[in-house]
Amino acid sequence: MNHLPSETEVLQRLITWSKQQEAVRAVLLTSSRTTPNAPLDRFSDYDIVLVVRDIRAFFHDRTWLKDFGKVLVVYRDPIQPFYGLESFGYVVQYEDTTKIDFTFWPVELMQRVTGDPVLPEDLDLGYRILLDKDQLTDGLKSPAYRAYIPEPPTESAYQNVIEEFFQEATYVAKHLWRDDLMPAKYNLDQAMKQINLRQMLEWRMENDFNWSLKPGAYGKGLKKYLTPQIWAQLEGTYVGAGLEDNWLALFKTIALFRRVALEVSHLLGFEYLHELDQRMMIYLQSVKDLDRRSLISC
Repeated sequence: MNHLPSETEVLQRLITWSKQQEAVRAVLLTSSRTTPNAPLDRFSDYDIVLVVRDIRAFFHDRTWLKDFGKVLVVYRDPIQPFYGLESFGYVVQYEDTTKIDFTFWPVELMQRVTGDPVLPEDLDLGYRILLDKDQLTDGLKSPAYRAYIPEPPTESAYQNVIEEFFQEATYVAKHLWRDDLMPAKYNLDQAMKQINLRQMLEWRMENDFNWSLKPGAYGKGLKKYLTPQIWAQLEGTYVGAGLEDNWLALFKTIALFRRVALEVSHLLGFEYLHELDQRMMIYLQSVKDLDRRSLISC
């Protein structure tokens, strides 16, 4: 693998390039590389806001991306409204493992953000002004570093997650009975775990840290904050393609969800939906025990 440039090298390259581009009026670094105590490694993104005269010129031309290294793959976000104006982004992975997420703002958008008493969340995470040719960022509010830190849920929101979790379990059971692997895996590993179980795990984590942490995307970094016992139990819910293995994984996932949801209910003073849980366990076991030969005759 090629030499990985240091943060100083990457940022200096960005600054030098931006100074040479008349259309670029300001450059900001945001997100984890400007958040205090954020864990960084060679795969940590560079989140860059480029404030330009005309975003559409950059939307239609991507040849300049090679100025920062050999491009491995690019994803371009569509143009969409932000602060009532157009914005878009490029997510660029370079061959040396450098990853730069470019967000394009028109000058007028930067002016609106500067004049707003509340920072957008992506800047409240933290930011550093790398270049400002026109003093567009003068008066920009300081970050509070509170963006994306969740508030405790209401009891209704807590119970909705429980209901959604068990609703997804009915799909897993149906697909497993049909021996239909891909949808079963989607409902088990994506919907039940990645969405519902992860939400409950994050609420449990926030309780332990006084609702002061920003959860990582898709559960990133969650292992660091959960107890070894809960993490080991979570690992045990991931299996391969075997039918019986996935039935077992379903019941293990429910057991872990129940454990964590009960802990959250005690901590927040909420009522766990015991009756729903009991009905679901009876139902899921009955589906598992159904004679699969009836699949043909139904």
